[in-house]
Amino acid sequence: MELNNDFEKLIENLPFFLQQTLRKHRYHDQMIEIVLDLGRRPEARFTYGPEYLSKKIISWQDIDFVTKHLSKFSNENRAGIERTLHRISCIRNRQFLVNGLTCRIGRSIFGTVSVIRDLLESEKSMLILGKPGVGKTTIIREIGRVLADEMEKRVVIIDTSNDCLLYTSPSPRDKRQSRMPSSA
Repeated sequence: MELNNDFEKLIENLPFFLQQTLRKHRYHDQMIEIVLDLGRRPEARFTYGPEYLSKKIISWQDIDFVTKHLSKFSNENRAGIERTLHRISCIRNRQFLVNGLTCRIGRSIFGTVSVIRDLLESEKSMLILGKPGVGKTTIIREIGRVLADEMEKRVVIIDTSNDCLLYTSPSPRDKRQSRMPSSA
């Protein structure tokens, strides 16, 4: 299995006081998300549990720094970092100002589909369920890549709030992968 998570692209969009801490963290490969809530200490959530990243309290300036480096937030309060799989959710106050951010680390893991390849080849419908952070979106993205690149299927990814729904068409005309944002 090969892992690619563009972790550095996420770090460089965070406040400076967190960047060095995150770069040096010995378990950054097990990090699921980073939470920045106004008036609270920054927290990272790992596969083994949460951990504070600093004693400094998150300020309006910290939130503003991050939001200025992101794409525009959608109606579902989601944004991203261009050309990465990272997903950022925001929470807003009554004045509609962002006062909290959750930065989910997007990972591309190649080779995860091998255990269900027989299901893909059967061309039956599949439903993937699981708790947050267990890799549902990761495996769906890998399924899309395998269907398009290796099985030469036409794949359309319907992306709602950076969550994926795959649709395959038997048409051999377009063998490449497509991605369509959707509000459905």
